[in-house]
Amino acid sequence: MSTENQTYTRNNPFVSTMLVNYVMTDSDSEKETRHIELALDKGMEYTPGDAVGILPTNRDSEVEDVLKALGYKGDEKVLDFFKKETTLDDALRTKLHIGKLTRGSVNSYAKIAPESTPGLDFLKSLAGQDNKSRAEEYVWGREFLDLITEHPGGITDPQQLFTVLGRLTPRMYSIASSQAKTPDAVHTTVRVVRYHTHGRDRQGLCSGHLGERADAGATLPIFLHANQNFRLPEDTSAPVIMVGPGTGIAPFRAFLQHRQAHGHKGQNWLFFGEQRQASDFLYREEWEAMLADGTLTRLDTAFSRDQSKKIYVQDRMRENQKELFQWLERGAYFYVCGDASRMAKDVEQTLLDTIADGKGCTPDDAQSYLTDMKKAKRYQLDVY
Repeated sequence: MSTENQTYTRNNPFVSTMLVNYVMTDSDSEKETRHIELALDKGMEYTPGDAVGILPTNRDSEVEDVLKALGYKGDEKVLDFFKKETTLDDALRTKLHIGKLTRGSVNSYAKIAPESTPGLDFLKSLAGQDNKSRAEEYVWGREFLDLITEHPGGITDPQQLFTVLGRLTPRMYSIASSQAKTPDAVHTTVRVVRYHTHGRDRQGLCSGHLGERADAGATLPIFLHANQNFRLPEDTSAPVIMVGPGTGIAPFRAFLQHRQAHGHKGQNWLFFGEQRQASDFLYREEWEAMLADGTLTRLDTAFSRDQSKKIYVQDRMRENQKELFQWLERGAYFYVCGDASRMAKDVEQTLLDTIADGKGCTPDDAQSYLTDMKKAKRYQLDVY
């Protein structure tokens, strides 16, 4: 099971200083991906594969818009989730999730809203499992501000917000450094999410904070979160295969730094994918240096938009099936980090095809081989 660093937790975070925050992608990239470095307190320790939890705050402009829509000033007294007294302004800034609207919030709002609330019958019609798809359609791309703007008057007492809204939770990011190399800091790799829906510009809660309000010198509450299910092999001579498209590259930077710093002899094969080589090749110079000094045995890249037919990491795996299977037969550990919905499934299917072809066996036998790898902790996922 995952455990958090003993000294600091999500309820008792360390107030860290931002040391480094820069955009890695070029200006013509469709993505904004940032390299982040945060200071650690003495005694804060992590292992490659762990995550850093960052507690963001809601944007000032969003807090002001919500206060205005609710008709409050912000100095009203409320009790937070732990029954501690605070101001409404502070609660909206640091404690309440006013971003992405949830079905639960819509249902709670409909239950407490006075009968005079515009569109109340519509909101009530979204309740229950039978109406789940309609409710999902309504909340998609909307935030709490949209709900109270489209259906005003539902909140008659500021304290009700703690019934309607969830708690502002930390965001977890894979650690992109080895403490053997940076003892007093933790690195991570963040894609800033920005989009436009329902007539408003939106941004990811934490990624937006890191992208716009956390320059070097800024402070952020953080804690470390152990992930025992994503670990380098105990046998330091075992080969390692890593598949990490996009920001999924983060933990493999930590893995490689760690193996390099400790002089581990195991071979390392990295698959990395992004849209364009010229603008999106994250940590390129570092990988090239690791290839040159032998830390990286192989680097295979897939830049999907650099040619007419899109090429992904699983395509590169397919091209190298024979050698990939030889690595597995030599006891290689196989790691995947990144998108769970499609990429991880495609990579797993390609891995199963590789095993079936390599062994000349049935799909069921290939599945058994992969199951054995999982039991031996030779197949590990960190997907989201």
